[in-house]
Amino acid sequence: MTAELVRGQNHPLDGTRVEIRIAADGPVLVGVALGDDQGRLAGTEAVVHPGAPRRPGVEVPSGAAAEQRIAVDLDALPAAVHRLSVLLALPGGPGSPHAFGAAAAPSLVVAQADGTPLAAYVVTGLGLESALVALELYRRRGAWRIRAVGQGYAGGLPELLRDQGLPRAAELAAEIEAAVGPGRTPAAAPPDPVAPHHPGQTTAGSSPEAPAAGPDTPPSGDRVDYRHPRRSTVPASAPSAAGPPVPSAGPGAPTAPVAGDANGWSMEERLYNQVRGMFEDLARSVAAYRSATGFAASRLERELDEALADPATRLGGAAETARSAARDRHTDLVDRARAVLDRDLAQLTAESEVVEPALPPALARWDNPVWQGYEVPQQHPMAVRLGDLHLPEAPGLRIPMLVRLPLERGLWIDSGPGPYPRGGYDPEREFGRRELGGALTDAVPDEAALGRLALETAVAVAARLLAAHPPGAFAVQVIDPAGAAAPALAPLRESGLLPVSPATGAAGVAAVLEALTRRVDLLQMAVRHRATEALPPELDPAEQLLIVHDFPHGFDDRGLNQLRYLADEGPAVGVHLMMVADRDRAREYGPVLDPLWRALLRLTPVPDVHLADPWVGHAWTYAPPLAPRRSEVLRRALDRVAAARPAADPEPG
Repeated sequence: MTAELVRGQNHPLDGTRVEIRIAADGPVLVGVALGDDQGRLAGTEAVVHPGAPRRPGVEVPSGAAAEQRIAVDLDALPAAVHRLSVLLALPGGPGSPHAFGAAAAPSLVVAQADGTPLAAYVVTGLGLESALVALELYRRRGAWRIRAVGQGYAGGLPELLRDQGLPRAAELAAEIEAAVGPGRTPAAAPPDPVAPHHPGQTTAGSSPEAPAAGPDTPPSGDRVDYRHPRRSTVPASAPSAAGPPVPSAGPGAPTAPVAGDANGWSMEERLYNQVRGMFEDLARSVAAYRSATGFAASRLERELDEALADPATRLGGAAETARSAARDRHTDLVDRARAVLDRDLAQLTAESEVVEPALPPALARWDNPVWQGYEVPQQHPMAVRLGDLHLPEAPGLRIPMLVRLPLERGLWIDSGPGPYPRGGYDPEREFGRRELGGALTDAVPDEAALGRLALETAVAVAARLLAAHPPGAFAVQVIDPAGAAAPALAPLRESGLLPVSPATGAAGVAAVLEALTRRVDLLQMAVRHRATEALPPELDPAEQLLIVHDFPHGFDDRGLNQLRYLADEGPAVGVHLMMVADRDRAREYGPVLDPLWRALLRLTPVPDVHLADPWVGHAWTYAPPLAPRRSEVLRRALDRVAAARPAADPEPG
């Protein structure tokens, strides 16, 4: 049975030799970008295209046609390749009168070597785009999967290649255009921005605790643009004659922000992409500021050293004049960089002020008025908000932390003391604020308070997932070996969305883990053999979220192995894990626990600096998605979810 994919959906890939068939309404050229485990491309040689149609494990056509085929041998790929992105473009690029939206939607089929189709994807919702990333094959925990992407680019092939992180995108686009048709004049393209540095850390919304790194230094005289390539709300940067480029304001007023001005086939997707663009814009704007101030500091140090190096001129008026001039140049550079950053922050703040009220419930904060008119959705969501992110240069600008659904990894919520930042958390005020009475405080919640806040965070996340899904499509189970989680679980219990009491004691823990492990095995076999219709009728079709409290109490080695199995294999078949645990207490398992820790996305119940972005490596402060104190919004949302559920819910498991 062929899986019909929609945008954002993924599917297991059977076999290692596959063929990707492309059908379009007219001639298209195709290519493949080969990325590592972070999605980074090693350079232009990582793009397989008509001008260079063969690389180990991949072969693409050498011309443009309405029907194309790509041959892939996953076993023959270099070990560093973890992602193959299939690229489509219209010959002639953005200068052509044609766009994907002016013709029938292109379609792709991924088939086995014997021709058996595995998955099909029709790329709908396109407009002025003349290039797109259609789908990707990616490796996750040793297994390959297919993901429908459908990301289009109105700027054509140069813009697409820039978004892949290639510093010479325009030249490569011209080479590809020339390869598919002798005499064809490639479309003109704007100057390429310097590709941002992609350090080897993990991303916000992907994996925690990675070192920060700055952007690459561009060649002298090159134009630098830290903007998200698909957005135009943050003005471009300009080079500085005195050193590394310092952004300049440039003529003209910034574009007035409009909610939903990003690409996407629905308002939800447009808002999601807009928020993602804001996140990238803030990352790059701050990177430009930090680069400029870092250069200013290093130049000041060098000039002061030079002024003191010659004993003959170390003292006297000339030396003091030189030092004063160096300090003035430093101040001027820093002031200019800060002025541009403030301008960018003002634009992003204005955009946030129009985007936040327009977000649907799944993407909105609990204090957003949209929750007052909340109705249980009838369609599966695209993403969910798991908190907020901000940087120290802009503490008042909060960027929603949006995670695509279905979840591809579980969550770990810290319940013990950690390296929380100065300021701690005031439970009587809105989450994420660290000023008390206008001044910073060193108060940090004690262990009991942190445990309570961690459980509240887990319930808030579970409530958001329940409220984002159609009736009966998501269910929650809880393991609470010591029975200490009852007060925090009250919203779930009182609404009826936790129909089965939390499992307590070693026997209860073992029973729940055994049932969920059996469920994952059964669903995997059904998917692998395309026999989902043979699943037992009593099996609850809802996705399952298992909240594990007070780990490692009540767990033996078998239980730990089952948790690791659920974390690795569960998300692919709709079984998700949420650990509420103290990392230090769990260390008694030693290195056996490390794979589980690394497999989960770490969240914290109080603001903490521990998430990194994939572009410039900033350490972002994460704030949890807690509802305002004394607010009934979370309970009202859960009550509506419970009221909309089918009358006879089957037992979980």
